[in-house]
Amino acid sequence: MAGLLYLVATPIGNADDMTFRGLAVLRSVDLIVCEERREGERLLRHFDVTKPLETLNEHNEAAATHTILQILRSGKNVAVISDCGTPVFSDPGQLLVRKAVEESIRVVPIPGASSLLPALTVSGFSIDQFLYYGWLSPKKERRRAELRQLQQEHRTIVLMETPYRLSSLLRDLADTFGDTRRCCLAFNLTMPDERIYHDTAAGLYRTLGSKELKGEFVVVIDGRKIDRRR
Repeated sequence: MAGLLYLVATPIGNADDMTFRGLAVLRSVDLIVCEERREGERLLRHFDVTKPLETLNEHNEAAATHTILQILRSGKNVAVISDCGTPVFSDPGQLLVRKAVEESIRVVPIPGASSLLPALTVSGFSIDQFLYYGWLSPKKERRRAELRQLQQEHRTIVLMETPYRLSSLLRDLADTFGDTRRCCLAFNLTMPDERIYHDTAAGLYRTLGSKELKGEFVVVIDGRKIDRRR
């Protein structure tokens, strides 16, 4: 019988957000798969977990997936973690999960910390429906074209970006959405320096565009309001 493939969410910043169930799984499996070895070792050391560690990331995903599937087929249990938050979501691992499902290997999600829902809930915008767009193009012109397309979206929009592109993103948001659309920027969620900013796109750029903010963030944009007078 094949082993179990666990997807274990880890803290996005504050270590106290690790769940009891997540720790129990990490201590019980035969192998832990992480995105980056240094981050994986740091997390396991913090929680005093000693297990064999393998990596699965964008550079070795195909080969690592093949190896992990062989281990699962042998009956051993495997836990996948990402550098932070929920594995597979906007992280490598989709190929592994897809192949496991195809082979009827049981995949068990172990929920926990995520930056997506906290950012949505503190935004103050409607979240009955929302569009998770994720990462925009790193190329300036294509990124601006994507934002112009999103300008017509009536649902709340969620964007994520790497820390070093925050200023560029805020500039493009200001140019596209101006002072007509409200935004929420959730910075370093769960951390001691956590900040939640509410303003228009242009207002956020005026306030934060020139600052050297280094950390993880999520941007939530209010949907375009429907003109019901027509």
